[in-house]
Amino acid sequence: MALATRALTHWTTSRLLSPYFHRSGWVQLSPRGSDQRARVRANFAAREARGEGLDESRDVGLREVKDGFAGLLAETDVGGFEGAYWNPGAGWAEADKALAAMLEGWWGGGEGEGGEVISADRVVLATGAWTSEVMEGVEAELGIRGEGRVEGQAKAAGVCVAHFRLGGKEMERWEGAPVVVYGGEGEVIPPLSSGHLKFTNASTFTSTRATATGHLISIPPDSQTAVPARLKAETLALVKRIMPSMLSDNRTVDYWRLCWDSITPTQDQLITRHPDPRLANLYLAVGGSFHSWKFLPIIGEYVVNVLEGRGNGKEMDERWGWKKEGWGAGKGKKGAHEKVVPTRELADLEERMKL
Repeated sequence: MALATRALTHWTTSRLLSPYFHRSGWVQLSPRGSDQRARVRANFAAREARGEGLDESRDVGLREVKDGFAGLLAETDVGGFEGAYWNPGAGWAEADKALAAMLEGWWGGGEGEGGEVISADRVVLATGAWTSEVMEGVEAELGIRGEGRVEGQAKAAGVCVAHFRLGGKEMERWEGAPVVVYGGEGEVIPPLSSGHLKFTNASTFTSTRATATGHLISIPPDSQTAVPARLKAETLALVKRIMPSMLSDNRTVDYWRLCWDSITPTQDQLITRHPDPRLANLYLAVGGSFHSWKFLPIIGEYVVNVLEGRGNGKEMDERWGWKKEGWGAGKGKKGAHEKVVPTRELADLEERMKL
């Protein structure tokens, strides 16, 4: 919570990033029997008690969900939910523009052409869902197996996102609209300046392939826009539950995409030096687990602390460190975002549509 609070301060005050942050508020529906709303609100209250910020959140009933928010959720299917909470201090960021601003403002480095090797005393991999693919060659050459391989620490996970292009009057209706979190099933992100409204299907998947050496690793497919028909149908069913009017008059999705992240056993980030002594100059900064992008303004300093040997304190070094037990580290525990750990394969979704 302290890390998120610090990141939010940067999002709202940084001259570089604040133009791309939209403090729209956030309404999250709570499934019947779930304790998440209570846990989240308890964290907000504890933060206020520590003097780290005001608790602006409040519980809202399902009737208020349907009657409020400019009527955007008037037709939402609230079956299976017992309430919601509203946090006016939350928001969302335009990822592409924010990242471009950081690269333009702070980046310095070298560029190689023609395939020449660029060497360094220390190498940091911030390669997200593609980390296992990047590491496969060296792991095979060194004979690294089991939890010693990066696949035992972080794997590729994907979600399906549907984009609807809004017209002028629709954009007016959405002005000031909040982020909508539909329990653990998906999210609605208010329209970008381009007019694209995004629906995310939070039911994740991975993409496992066998390597030439017989290891199984997760690698996103080459195309991020080739979405299986089953995934499309699944996502459209979600859109219909949240905002059925988006599909009225035979309206179709303007743009489909698969979005990928790397996910760890505990959904904490993996910010650490590689434990194999033969790779002692290799560092990893991966494992966003679909919730860590918000740390963009501040995460670099924590990576540098590891890179320079200072670390980030016992608690964070353990949470962000290499897990000797691999994926066993997350078993029987509440992770930071455990519902997004994939339990299905993208290939299965494709094959079943062919049967």
